[in-house]
Amino acid sequence: MKTKLFFITIFSLSLLTTSCSSDDDNSNNATPNIVELAQTTTDLSSLVAALTRADGNLATVLSGNGPFTVLAPTNTAFANFLSDNGFASLEDVPTDVLSQVLLNHVIMADVTSSDLLSLGAGYTPGSASGPDDLNISIYFDTSNGVTFNNVATVTTADINASNGTIHIIDAVLDLPNIVDLAAANSDFSSLVAALGSADGDLVNVLSADGPFTVLAPNNSAFSTFLDGTALGDVDTAALSQILLNHVIIGSTVTSTALVDAGAGYTNTGATGPGDNALSLYYNTSNGVMFNGISTVTQADIVGTNGIIHAIDTVIDIPTVVTFAVADPTFSTLVQALTSLTPATDFAAILARTETGNSDNLDPTFTVFAPTNDAFSALSVIPAENALTQILLHHVIKEANITASMLNNPGETTAETIEGDNITITLPGTGSNIANITDGSGATDIGIIAVDVQAGNGVIHVINKVMINN
Repeated sequence: MKTKLFFITIFSLSLLTTSCSSDDDNSNNATPNIVELAQTTTDLSSLVAALTRADGNLATVLSGNGPFTVLAPTNTAFANFLSDNGFASLEDVPTDVLSQVLLNHVIMADVTSSDLLSLGAGYTPGSASGPDDLNISIYFDTSNGVTFNNVATVTTADINASNGTIHIIDAVLDLPNIVDLAAANSDFSSLVAALGSADGDLVNVLSADGPFTVLAPNNSAFSTFLDGTALGDVDTAALSQILLNHVIIGSTVTSTALVDAGAGYTNTGATGPGDNALSLYYNTSNGVMFNGISTVTQADIVGTNGIIHAIDTVIDIPTVVTFAVADPTFSTLVQALTSLTPATDFAAILARTETGNSDNLDPTFTVFAPTNDAFSALSVIPAENALTQILLHHVIKEANITASMLNNPGETTAETIEGDNITITLPGTGSNIANITDGSGATDIGIIAVDVQAGNGVIHVINKVMINN
């Protein structure tokens, strides 16, 4: 049940499964197939010529058993497509490009207009190939007729063929990138507006080759995030970073890949201290969540240059507290920072983004975060006063010390907020990335993961609790 969200397609099982009675079997020979019907329809002669010319022998493919649903552009639609793209005739279109454009009009299921109307709006896979050979998505909307990708309207629906259904449309569906697919969907209108308003020309950035994985907040998510503030009043530089914190650059991360990975960290296009890429935490134990606050509502919307996952919450720039709370690996640490040390508001301190605080505990912070197992290895968790000093011994203030900044090979010494020094030695022993000597002189503390980058500091994961002198 936890992963079901990512494998429910936009069409129900009954819609994707054809049922044939004995009467249907007996009548198949009498009913023309999709290509035969197109050949006898005068206004689809350009489509027939395109199918014949394209790579992949598409006329033969669409004469097969199917079932197929073909969105069939009229002759006028093809003429406009050629003109808009600078082609003098169909013969000028490269055959491989023509093949992909045509496949973008084919759904591998028998979908009637009543099926679409019952669903209302959404995305479904076409047959054109996107990044990593994923099928490019088609957006449909039935709020004002039946439209596809917000560019083509059905003019004649439900032409029944022996191997599927034809819907005649008034425009050719060009191959959409992820921005096109977002712009086609009215529920992403706030996202599209934000991309246009933010610094960095993000519309053009996300229309480039990619690949990109975009976590796309819906309009409701943006409304909650803005909380009455007009989009035009948001600082455009800050808005750009927030939006880039929803983009994974250089890879197409599918829902299947996320579920297979289970949980972990990746980097986004946003930058934090030292221009380091911000981290993003994902967890698939209960649906797929990002940074512990945002859940995927629809997965695997594929464009030519990447993939979109719709999410229900805007993912703000994370602090080190964000990751500690989101990642169950640190649940005991969170307990230690909150309920076990009530006299010190560690959560508020480590969530700071501004300097000049009266207690001189300023970001950026470098946090050495013990795992739950590290706390479990203690014979007993110390009382509040001692525990407070131990926790302060895990934080370096006014520094964003990443792994690349450490002496390697060699030792790096730094003073913690508690006052004692720690020394980091690279390389580490055994499976440790590095070893730490703490304030008590213990040398067997291992750094096991590095560079979880937040907006106000960086986290390194350690396998034992450090003890101060």
